[in-house]
Amino acid sequence: MKKYYKVAEQVFGIEAAEATSALLDNYAPFEVAEDEAVRFTIVVEEGPISSAEGWQNVYTDTSDEDMPRIELYQRAEEWLFRVSTTKEGEIVSAMRCSRNWREVHVSLLPGYERFAIDNAAMLVFAFATLENQTLLFHSSVIVRKGVGYLFLGHSGTGKSTHSRQWLAAFDDAVLLNDDNPAVRICEDGEVRVYGSPWSGKTPCYRNEEAPVAALVQLAQAPHNEIKRLKMTQAYPYVLASVSGLKVLPEMMDQIYESIAQLLELSPVYLLECLPNLDAAQLCAQTCSPSPCRTDKTL
Repeated sequence: MKKYYKVAEQVFGIEAAEATSALLDNYAPFEVAEDEAVRFTIVVEEGPISSAEGWQNVYTDTSDEDMPRIELYQRAEEWLFRVSTTKEGEIVSAMRCSRNWREVHVSLLPGYERFAIDNAAMLVFAFATLENQTLLFHSSVIVRKGVGYLFLGHSGTGKSTHSRQWLAAFDDAVLLNDDNPAVRICEDGEVRVYGSPWSGKTPCYRNEEAPVAALVQLAQAPHNEIKRLKMTQAYPYVLASVSGLKVLPEMMDQIYESIAQLLELSPVYLLECLPNLDAAQLCAQTCSPSPCRTDKTL
């Protein structure tokens, strides 16, 4: 069974057994009819996980204790990713990709279907859509008054907590995505943020979009204070929040170019804050393109 999905105006396909497809309810809001402009297709295969024998190791990502371990290999015209659920865990899935990221074959252990497909789809989406000035962010996103706010920061910084403070403070605030939204720089120069099928531990799969009002880097502090960053100050924060293979120079060139355009078009702020409503109100008052006057406490 093959189905097609559209995220941030990018179409991709997933071909899997009917029972496996039934597990992918997070993709349902993004389903579309077959499209000629398919960026990539994931084929879920039965059988053993692809071995790394005969492949050259390029990179192993073990940077975060609570994140999957990803091993990257290459040979001839293919990439191989082998993934575990934890830093030291066994490999539970693998995907072989063509060099241009168009053809993807996933093998997995029984019981890890959704984990394997989500990881494969997120990774390949991030890589295959760079040429169309689309960036997959590690971020929590609130939409209010028709515009989006991306909250950035390392895992554990409080992105989800800050979004919850906005939801508590403002009746018209909506959570668009809580982990992996997509940001696209459109041909007309507008920057837009999109919901995706990947939202971390929060089941928020909205097929919606909004212009970006601001990106906000969060930092835990004993006070609430916000300031707008210069482009040179903002650049490392945005780079750290964007998904990509930083060991591949050609991919990094695309990321650098898109981030440079993004920073020309969208403001970035640093918010040192406590996990409270005052922080959300200060952020909204500073970053909103128009005055905010509908919070619950006023």
